[in-house]
Amino acid sequence: MQKFIGTGVALVTPFKDDLTVDVDALIKLVNFNINNGTDYLVINGTTAESATISKEEKEQIIAIIVKENNKRLPLVLGVGGNNTLEVVNELQVRDFSGIDGILSVVPYYSKPTQEGFYQHYKALAEATDLPIILYNVPGRTAKNMEPATTLRLANDFDNIVAIKEAGNNQQQYNTLLKDKPADFLIISGDDDLALGVTLAGGSGVISVIGQAFPKEFSTMINHGLQGNNKEGYEIHFKMMDVIDFIFEENNPAGIKTVLQELGICSNNVRLPLVKASEALASKIINYVANF
Repeated sequence: MQKFIGTGVALVTPFKDDLTVDVDALIKLVNFNINNGTDYLVINGTTAESATISKEEKEQIIAIIVKENNKRLPLVLGVGGNNTLEVVNELQVRDFSGIDGILSVVPYYSKPTQEGFYQHYKALAEATDLPIILYNVPGRTAKNMEPATTLRLANDFDNIVAIKEAGNNQQQYNTLLKDKPADFLIISGDDDLALGVTLAGGSGVISVIGQAFPKEFSTMINHGLQGNNKEGYEIHFKMMDVIDFIFEENNPAGIKTVLQELGICSNNVRLPLVKASEALASKIINYVANF
């Protein structure tokens, strides 16, 4: 699964002022990342505001990115939910042309047991031949998938190839890195921990901030993959503040403010999310101006 090593970015969905999808800005964002060192693109993740994207818009966004990418980078599509049968059905009926793997979030809201997590992903793995990247983000799902469950899935299913771990828990990362199968990828879902996780044996990151500073962030991750501690942390320290800023209120309001300052897309988000406050926007604007 070399295609999922390095820097993946969880793309935002740009909106116009009337909150329709801004196709031109999306194309601009895709090419900006392709041309500046990003290793793969993630579609329809949390950062894409997938919860407020209609089915028709989702299909539109996928088609635009697949066409614009034109097989230049691997593409990962977010396919997840807390209705296992519905996710299985999507895996069985969707046309995955141009898609290299799926990212599937731990079932949210329902708060299943660890056995429930296992059976959910077992059903997904048996429904598709595509590579599956598990996505553990307890801050959003209200329930942590424990390392023992992740490792059980990694050992039992050949097409469960990686986990995007986003619990912001260094010890959990360490347990996964210590006990994982040799070919199973541990991908950081925490921008602030990404370099340390990669230096410890992780396979890189699926990043939010990376889409705004792809050249710098992917260079940092490459240093991590090569074991270049000093060089990696020089970039990490430079980016620490902006990583804190983009998660200070809500994601993706912060990253969209960064992208607006870079001239890539507007800072529009859909309710129940709101734009970054004036205080936060001021900090972001100052950071970008002095980057």
